[in-house]
Amino acid sequence: MRNVVIGFLGTTLDQGRRRSWRPSVQICAQPDFPIDRLELLHDRRHLSLAEKVARDIVALSPQTEVRLVDMELDNPWDFQEVYGKLYDFAESYGFDEDREHYYVHLTTGTHVAQICWFLLTESRHIPACLLQTGPPRGEGSPNGTVDIIDLDLSRYNALQRRFEAEAREHSHMLRGGIPTRNAAFHGLIERLEQVVTRSDEPVLLVGEVGVGKTTLAQRIYELKLQRRRVKGRLVHVNCSGLKGPHAMAALFGQKRNVVGLAGTERGGFLSEAEGGVLFLDDIDLLPHSEQALLLDALESGRYYPVGADTAQSCRFQLIASSSRDLSTLGQQGLMRPDLLARLAVWVFHLPPLRDRREDMEAELTYELEEAERRLASKIGFNADARTRYLHFAKDPAMKWLGNYRDMSASARRLCTLAERGRITLPMVEAEIGTLSRQWAAMQRDGDLALLAEILPDPASIDEFDRAQLASVVRVCREAPSLSAAGRRLFAISRREKVSQNDADRLRKYLTRFGLNWEMVAEG
Repeated sequence: MRNVVIGFLGTTLDQGRRRSWRPSVQICAQPDFPIDRLELLHDRRHLSLAEKVARDIVALSPQTEVRLVDMELDNPWDFQEVYGKLYDFAESYGFDEDREHYYVHLTTGTHVAQICWFLLTESRHIPACLLQTGPPRGEGSPNGTVDIIDLDLSRYNALQRRFEAEAREHSHMLRGGIPTRNAAFHGLIERLEQVVTRSDEPVLLVGEVGVGKTTLAQRIYELKLQRRRVKGRLVHVNCSGLKGPHAMAALFGQKRNVVGLAGTERGGFLSEAEGGVLFLDDIDLLPHSEQALLLDALESGRYYPVGADTAQSCRFQLIASSSRDLSTLGQQGLMRPDLLARLAVWVFHLPPLRDRREDMEAELTYELEEAERRLASKIGFNADARTRYLHFAKDPAMKWLGNYRDMSASARRLCTLAERGRITLPMVEAEIGTLSRQWAAMQRDGDLALLAEILPDPASIDEFDRAQLASVVRVCREAPSLSAAGRRLFAISRREKVSQNDADRLRKYLTRFGLNWEMVAEG
């Protein structure tokens, strides 16, 4: 690893008039601390001094590359100016932590510069350690001393507004640029911003289908990437597809020796997420055996690919999502209690669209803009049409069962059918009818449509039994085995029974309707 030092030119100390010790020169002559590159920040007024320092460094330490960086400061004691210039420098600098170690030299520059250096390294805008150099203390250190330090500058609050503005930018980013008037949602996003920029712990997103869990996971990853908390990619895994004999190999990878055929080895999703973020969508659908191994990988940082004799190290951050709340996940046995406890450190419950009716107008505007981008045309509402749509959207009787997916689909339909780029009142009335019929069908015929997949005449079953059987089928399709489905379905009553053969109870129930596990689990 190469050592890179970043620091200001010492306009007084580096001249060496008061003593022979010159910090920017002597720091490059430490026998136990070789420096491969020095980034020396200076202004035009002191360019000649900077060039002289660079020549002296090369003469003393030929292996050190000196880069002169022009940074004009009208007032080096102005917090706002100094922080702003250093912030811009950090944003444009190509840090490569895989090949280089970075250090910030605090000895040169004003006290304001020292504070700004500290704040930028503490926030990880500059991924560096802080260095303090000092003059020789005797014959043992002819080139002075070098110490890695930790300053406590909490008493300096002059830049608080800058951090608050940055926090607002991060919250704006997590909301996708959509403003909110909902106090609870605003507070949730602010708390989420604090967590994902300060912690590498797993994050669990809970909410109904269509509330934007996947989109939010993408934005969390982008924010972590921006703040340099991750360097790898985002790997999105829908756990509903991790079933059967290949689930473990898909998640953890597989060695060729398992089947002995070329091309059968695979890296696995954990390997793909190395250094980045693994997003497990619908984690409650992950089989229990994989849940146990995932927990072990999270806690130990190691896992065994299928067929491997040695463990493989892993470094990834986890985002998980579920459409069920924590009490349901635990009580119905959908998740192992130990993994659930690990994920419960940071849980964020995303509100459904119907609980944020004050944000309906902002959400509609956003979805219209998205639809316009897809269609590459400008489309607008007539005033009466917009008023009618918003009145419908904000009506407490409207449940928005698909949440943002319904809003997005509605906006796309309106924009696609808008002749001459205008959405009219008759179009809105037709769209309201479409949404109303869609929601009514979802509530009324969902069970019948599900049972029609496995029964020849589901309408011949009593409505009471139809609703119960449909619920059982859904659980069976989400569970990895008959026993797991039984544990979930009979989680309460099984406590009072001496024999807890849940699989047998479920098998007998299905037999009443001429069904078995294989018939209902397919789908």
